[in-house]
Amino acid sequence: MKILSKAIALSAFAMLAACGGNEAADNVEAAAENQADALEMQADNLSEMADNTTGAAENSLENQAAALENQADATREAGDNKADAIEENAQ
Repeated sequence: MKILSKAIALSAFAMLAACGGNEAADNVEAAAENQADALEMQADNLSEMADNTTGAAENSLENQAAALENQADATREAGDNKADAIEENAQ
């Protein structure tokens, strides 16, 4: 999944390099949001799996889900920061 996420991010960045202005910033934010949504879906799936297990397996799945949710938050924040930088450079 990490390779897929990186590939998506790189392809989105490459597409955005050809764009200019606020449209590029909007695209960066949208790409980050899409990645974050995918991470949250994975976290939800792990949480559901945790509901069907017990003990150490349940704890492990819950921890993995929490880590994915944190990664989703970080992805959104990074997308916002990149979009802000693009907007500042466009002015």
